[in-house]
Amino acid sequence: MGYLLQGLFGERSLTKVAGLFAQQSQAETSMAQMLRIGGLQAGQVRLLGPQDARASRRDLFARSLEPEPRGIARTFFQTHIVVGAAGAVAGLALFAWFYNAGHPMIVSSPLLAFIALVGFGTTFGMLGGGLLSMRPDHVLLITKVRSALRHNHWAVVAHPTSAEQAARVKEVLQGHSAEVVSTL
Repeated sequence: MGYLLQGLFGERSLTKVAGLFAQQSQAETSMAQMLRIGGLQAGQVRLLGPQDARASRRDLFARSLEPEPRGIARTFFQTHIVVGAAGAVAGLALFAWFYNAGHPMIVSSPLLAFIALVGFGTTFGMLGGGLLSMRPDHVLLITKVRSALRHNHWAVVAHPTSAEQAARVKEVLQGHSAEVVSTL
């Protein structure tokens, strides 16, 4: 499943895991343990503090939570192409099914029916691709991290590249009694 998602999305790290802490020392300790035990590299883990929630540092905050802008652009195009093509194939399959069944509206004007069914299938597929490219699963994580930082808490945000890394990161964060929030 992970391989299929990696082909659909253009980012290396599909999952984001954040641990929310009341104190800076707890956050730093868990970050160090994540790098040691979790198998992550330094670029995959970010420490965010209350100062990062300020408006003047919005760009830094955005890069800390979504560090792959090129991957996001690739995700945008790949999801639209793949899911749009899947919608076109579904429209074509629906047309073939109706045509073989001898449905009167399809048999009477097959070209218009073909254009309509494949066109609507492609359109709905592209809409689905747009929904996937917005990454609705990231909204909850970003909202919780931003809220915690505004309430003078600390956050450790990890960008694991595999399911094993994500599981190890969650174990480390839960071991430090952090509130754990993750995507996908």
